[in-house]
Amino acid sequence: MNISILGAGAWGTALAISLAQRHQVVLWGRNTAAMQEAAMLRENSAYLRGYHLPESLLVSADFAMALQHVTQAPSTGLLIVASSVSGLRALTETLRDQPIPNIVWLCKGLEEQTRLLPHQIVAAVLGERVPAAALSGPSFAQEVARGLPCALTIGSRDKALCEHVVAAVHGGNLRVYSSDDLIGVEIGGAVKNILAIATGACDGLQLGLNARAALITRGLAEITRLGVALGGRAETFMGLSGVGDLLLTCTGDLSRNRRVGLGLAQGKQLDDIVRELGHVAEGVRCAQAVRQLAAEHGVDMPITNAVAGALFDGISVREMVTQLLSRDPREES
Repeated sequence: MNISILGAGAWGTALAISLAQRHQVVLWGRNTAAMQEAAMLRENSAYLRGYHLPESLLVSADFAMALQHVTQAPSTGLLIVASSVSGLRALTETLRDQPIPNIVWLCKGLEEQTRLLPHQIVAAVLGERVPAAALSGPSFAQEVARGLPCALTIGSRDKALCEHVVAAVHGGNLRVYSSDDLIGVEIGGAVKNILAIATGACDGLQLGLNARAALITRGLAEITRLGVALGGRAETFMGLSGVGDLLLTCTGDLSRNRRVGLGLAQGKQLDDIVRELGHVAEGVRCAQAVRQLAAEHGVDMPITNAVAGALFDGISVREMVTQLLSRDPREES
């Protein structure tokens, strides 16, 4: 199968490494010098240092070639967009007049200014003419690049596209489940990043494992409330794109969003934390948008509100914890 991955960050590169063992894969990045270096050294030193790029993987900054790779075989081609949410609109704009057979994205979050989910951004640019899907679930790029087992969910309202993505991605150490609850899949992937910041702050303050467990559990309740309010199904949040991704991002040491929380607990400034990461931490960009979206829909999200307050309102993480502990008691369900 011909597959083109647009975006040579860590996750896009890791997926390209995995899929190149079974398919004809092109990994595209906009930085010509970086792509030439990666092609020559067989390593993406900027985003995934230390992981060998298979000789069969074509690495390029030639956008037209990457598109042609999938459009020349429209019945079997698969276009995977591996940009951040903030870059999704601009990248999708370049596809507006192209004969794209289908499109799948890996990004998780909401667009800051519009508070749109990825599928809404894609629909706003391309309309409903192109079958579209979100590939989500608990997946650290480094582990996928190493060939370690990973299970993902493909969310799409188009059953044929779900089957196509499963046929392409499922295999080797990757297992793929399908869901027609696109909203639920995307909400789970977006909000878990915010909760990972909260969990990192909790661990950074050494509040203990009891506190961490409570935070993750109540965070899952927040995700579910918002997702259902927006049209998702509650059971989706019990799956890989919900509780699975939440657990990984909140507890895994490779989680960038968790590291943001750890940094805040150490008293570091947000700008310094993000600069040290060197990568996008979607929870930072997403927190304000989710807080506003929840308010618009009358959804109670105290942990999300507390994280947004710590990120943007000058509230310390200790004050954040105090706010959460001082809330009035209520029924769990």
